[in-house]
Amino acid sequence: MEVTPFTFLNQEEDLNFFSLYPEMQDFGMNDTTAIGLKKRRKVEEDDTNGAEEEMKRKIPFTDILTSLMILDEEEKQEQEHYLAQSQLQKESLDANYRKKSEVMNQYYSDFQQSGSELNNLEQSRGKRSRGAAFAAAATAVAAAETTVLPAAATAETSTAAGPHRRLWVKDRSKDWWDLYNSPNVSEDEFRKAFRMSKGTFDIICEELDSAVTKKNTMLRDAIPVRQRVAVCIWRLATGEPLRLVSKRFGLGISTCHKLVLEVCLAIKTVLMEKYLHWPDEHTLQAIKTQFESISGIPNVSGSMYTTHVPIIAPKASVAAYFNKRHTERNQKTSYSITVQGVVDPRGLFTDICVGWPGSMPDDKVLENSALYKRGSSGQLKDVWVVGNKGHPLMDWVLVPYTHQNLTWTQHAFNEKIGDIQGVAKDAFAKLKGRWSCLQKRTEVKLQDLPVVLGACCVLHNICTMRNDELDPELKYDLFDDEMVSENGLRSAGAVQARDHIAHNLLHHGLAGTGFH
Repeated sequence: MEVTPFTFLNQEEDLNFFSLYPEMQDFGMNDTTAIGLKKRRKVEEDDTNGAEEEMKRKIPFTDILTSLMILDEEEKQEQEHYLAQSQLQKESLDANYRKKSEVMNQYYSDFQQSGSELNNLEQSRGKRSRGAAFAAAATAVAAAETTVLPAAATAETSTAAGPHRRLWVKDRSKDWWDLYNSPNVSEDEFRKAFRMSKGTFDIICEELDSAVTKKNTMLRDAIPVRQRVAVCIWRLATGEPLRLVSKRFGLGISTCHKLVLEVCLAIKTVLMEKYLHWPDEHTLQAIKTQFESISGIPNVSGSMYTTHVPIIAPKASVAAYFNKRHTERNQKTSYSITVQGVVDPRGLFTDICVGWPGSMPDDKVLENSALYKRGSSGQLKDVWVVGNKGHPLMDWVLVPYTHQNLTWTQHAFNEKIGDIQGVAKDAFAKLKGRWSCLQKRTEVKLQDLPVVLGACCVLHNICTMRNDELDPELKYDLFDDEMVSENGLRSAGAVQARDHIAHNLLHHGLAGTGFH
């Protein structure tokens, strides 16, 4: 029997063979071969699944990157578009602004030119009218001094001279002023009208005589000095409008306004140096003694306070004159200028600073005053000017404690500072009560107002020196909202000096506090 050789299958053929008969695998293969095949099959399946999952993970990440790049590009384009639009809008606004500025400048130039032309026209008319009036007056005088000419000659003369304008002056009644200017008017009536005695009025007229006297002219007599001074004082005392002043004194409205400013300027120029000035050494020593008797605080040279005077809203720098505190208090828009004053124990002003805008706090007004320069230069050494909580504590300015939870010593000190401050407040209350023009908005222009306010302070001193008491009916309730200074402590030495004064007041029985 011939035995043919058996061809053995290789590994790949073996796998293919058994894949045709899967049911034979379990029987025809041994356990080791079956287990190996299963492992290889599982590994291949795992590799296939892993590749698919890797492809799935890679595809979304790529999409996200692409989306982000697209969003960045769109945002960049939008930003460039916005910047371009903004630049165009800015250029348009700039062009409009330049155009409006050119129009306004041209309008202002035309306005100034027309104003100058009108002024020139008025001046020329005034010259012609004065010339015609002088000619008419000269003709009348010549006619009165010479004999009467024949009618024909008179007609020929008038024709040769040409037409002349007749001088016309409105006839106004002066009965009211004539009554108060007469010796028969009682002291009480005069004091009620002018807020001062007849004797004080006479002294003011005498001292201002050389400064306000005017000469008579060919056309009219000059207004007397007493009437000039009376117009100013009555206007300051009552605060009445100029039309009523005109009616009382029988003068024109513009004339009354001019007289008020002229007399106020004369008071400031002639009388201020005499009646309102910083005290000399002898007077200063007496002031220190009087203030120490009032409060127990030594070396006090004056009491300082700042008040506000209402004004009409100015045309320029309106915000600077806006008084926020008074507006909030009165629920009415308020504009004002400030008056800072230092007074002695009698209530006489020894230093004033007038005219700073009402929006400035008390410490800023002080910094812009001549008093501050005097104190900073060492001229107020070893003396105190007592202020309120709106002023800073300095080597020469003494103010109350402003922090919370005061000690007994500090509270007692504040009471004594309040006594000294009361002197200044009382002086300002009398100032506004006597001169009612300071209580309401005035018709005086802003640039002329400091002169008027300075004149009121000088007149206040004159009346106080002559003991002209103010009528109780004219008492004015003063209020000026105080604010704590932003930089209240400016000298370490002044802090120690204030603490030392407060300690002495309490422990030497001078405090008089209600905490006993």
